[in-house]
Amino acid sequence: MELIQKAIHMDQIKCSAVTQVTIEDDINITDSRPDVYQLVTEQGSVSIDEVRAVEDHAHVKGSLRFQVLYLSDEEVRRPACMEGTLTFSETVFLDGVSAGDAVTVKPALEDLSVGMINSRKLSVQALLTLSLSVEVMQDMTAAVGLKGEENVEVREKAVQALDLVISKKDIFRVREEIELPGGLPNIFTLLWQSCQLKEVSWRIADEKMVLQGELALFILYEGEGEERPVLWHETSVPFNGTVECQGMRESMLENIHCCIGHQEIEVKADADGEERRIALELVLDLDMKLYEDVRTELLADLYGVTQQVEAVRETGRCRQLLTKNTGMLKVSGRFRVAAGLPGIQQICGSFGEISVSGAEPGPEGVRISGEASVRTLYASADPEVPFYCISGQIPFSYTLEAPGADEGCTCEIEPALERLGVTMLDGDEVDVRAVLSFRGLVCRIHEESVVTDVKATPLEPERLAALPGIVAYIVKEGDTLWDIGKKYYVPVERMREMNDLSGDEVKPGDKLLVMKGF
Repeated sequence: MELIQKAIHMDQIKCSAVTQVTIEDDINITDSRPDVYQLVTEQGSVSIDEVRAVEDHAHVKGSLRFQVLYLSDEEVRRPACMEGTLTFSETVFLDGVSAGDAVTVKPALEDLSVGMINSRKLSVQALLTLSLSVEVMQDMTAAVGLKGEENVEVREKAVQALDLVISKKDIFRVREEIELPGGLPNIFTLLWQSCQLKEVSWRIADEKMVLQGELALFILYEGEGEERPVLWHETSVPFNGTVECQGMRESMLENIHCCIGHQEIEVKADADGEERRIALELVLDLDMKLYEDVRTELLADLYGVTQQVEAVRETGRCRQLLTKNTGMLKVSGRFRVAAGLPGIQQICGSFGEISVSGAEPGPEGVRISGEASVRTLYASADPEVPFYCISGQIPFSYTLEAPGADEGCTCEIEPALERLGVTMLDGDEVDVRAVLSFRGLVCRIHEESVVTDVKATPLEPERLAALPGIVAYIVKEGDTLWDIGKKYYVPVERMREMNDLSGDEVKPGDKLLVMKGF
């Protein structure tokens, strides 16, 4: 007999780990910046610069880029900005990883706080969460059929598996120029800027991905003129384009992580030579995984009618798609100005981030919990503190629909802050409303016994002699025609013919006539 074999892919998570990293350092204010009178707010982002795997460990190097907005210690309290970069290096225990493995690291900035040591020195503290994983493709040669042997009974089975076809990192560049509205004066100095992704979506096509979304851009600047007024401008910048990807097909299932990497914002002159254009250039880092939901017919079992036939098996693990879903959640809250700080005269701009603390699969779906952190920069009537920031957190809990999910499932959740609106209720309180989105890929880890080889030996004479020529068999609980035929070395088709059965279904108590097949 000759096996018909096929190479199949068993995609699985080889190993994973989550660790937290604390970064602390004191930063001197550069000579070109004024002294610090009062800190207003801060923002930061994390990038992974190098990942290297060794035996059971991963070495991760990265950097934290931060910006601090503060009020200067001058006669007129004017906003100023200090920015810098802190690097980190961490060795993470990752059980099972080997040198040469491709380790994926997803960083999250859980907390960033900046304190004032004196007017020329700041303390920066940050808490990062690093999620590490190694996704591998286990290639197995599996039997899918048999040829060249008539006296062997064969049973097939269908195995559904999520096959990782493409795993790559890429970038998408956004270059835009924004003109200041006519009612605002020219820009003298850019003091502070914030750029956040909104409503990003993509569509998979043949050999490419079509990407679109919006950037929420905020700038705080000094205007031209003797008084150098401090002003701000907030706008949405739409973008779209394509990312070429060889082998990509429209039918594929995507799991894509998108975040802002490097960004540059500078002021440029317009056609009249006026400093009124804001040139935005940034890079979106894309971590793309493309899957195909593949159904493969495999050889499930076999037995001989005239000889002893045994299957040689191996166990493989694969991921089976449970659901790919997107959910939306509206959250709201109210934040008050802390005691002793100036009241709100006007809201300048609002910024937010989402952090997910848990994603637990259960009978009702995947329970996602975390918090939305919101900061609102406002102008006050107090000349000593003309700008300040009110901040707070809105906890959330949301169940993403995933019928059939259980604790053995894997969940990849991509949260996003789609919309954020902050309105002033009075001089001491703001109302916050936001829309959060959650993209989820939920899979079940499936173990499958795969036939990889067959051993055939002649039946022993004693075993042949012990087999009855004809048997009246009473079906027991759990019996199938296949089990009965395998026990007595009888073809399933012969049992169907002898017992006038149209199919393979039998139930406990049925009486079957079983006649030796050789």
